[in-house]
Amino acid sequence: MKIVFMGTSKFAAKSLQKIIDDGYDVPLVVTQPDKKGNRNKIIPSPVKTMAFENGIDIGQPMSIRKEEAFIEKLKKISPDMIVVAAFGQILPESVLNIPLFGCINVHGSLLPKLRGASPMQAAILAGMDETGVTIMRIEKGMDTGDMISKVTCDIRGKDIVEVSEILASKGAQLLSKTIPNIINGNAIYEKQDDSKATYAKMISKKDGMTDFSESAIMVDRKIRAYLEWPTCYSYIQGKQVKFYKSEVLNVNPDGRFGTVSDINKNSYSINCGEGKILITEQQLQGKKRMSAGDFLRGYKLSVGDRFELKED
Repeated sequence: MKIVFMGTSKFAAKSLQKIIDDGYDVPLVVTQPDKKGNRNKIIPSPVKTMAFENGIDIGQPMSIRKEEAFIEKLKKISPDMIVVAAFGQILPESVLNIPLFGCINVHGSLLPKLRGASPMQAAILAGMDETGVTIMRIEKGMDTGDMISKVTCDIRGKDIVEVSEILASKGAQLLSKTIPNIINGNAIYEKQDDSKATYAKMISKKDGMTDFSESAIMVDRKIRAYLEWPTCYSYIQGKQVKFYKSEVLNVNPDGRFGTVSDINKNSYSINCGEGKILITEQQLQGKKRMSAGDFLRGYKLSVGDRFELKED
């Protein structure tokens, strides 16, 4: 049983590891091209790192649909199945038709809800108590293929790092159970109800901006959803501050949104459009991420100071 795996993130790496542990032949792993980090340091994806550690051939096409040579390589490998998880590219029909048992996707939501690029972040932003993973057959549409299996997970109060870890583990276990059912013909394919579909858009850098004009509940969700990237951020006295940990205070604001309301030894609160938010961890521009207590000992923050959007 030959499986070609396509994925990029830590979420995807869990599924790849499970496929390897289950003893399938993985002749090729496909992942996004390497990124450049600070000082132009090359950063391989978690999936590439795992493939390298396991001695698996690695492909990194810029765009599969535009690279005929790469598609021909897939045809020569002739995989029985292609498994995709948080890959970052849409597969053309020429690839979908290659494997005997088709292409399947490990998607981080309970389809048809939250189709698209950022389902886990969208679930946090929507205040959902639970979400999950769906194993689906890939077709030409955006996450519109038949559903094969699902698992539900509780995500109340969790941030994107925690949610991703939970769903990655649950998804890998579900994948392990689903692949044999596909092979032996016991899998049940359920069509999605398109009328119930919702979409999770691609996240951009500016999605993390806040001036605290939204409710404290919404700001807290943004902090948890965007913890890894782009991070929820604002500006004070022209300097950017990124926020990493917070708590919602269900009290009425006592000043304009964005203004500092209270300062304690280990935290400070900010007035929001509705309620207040307590900040316990952040990062000031040019400094390391730190607790609010350490921040307050090194930065003179006063009641009435205002966090706001930086003017261009």
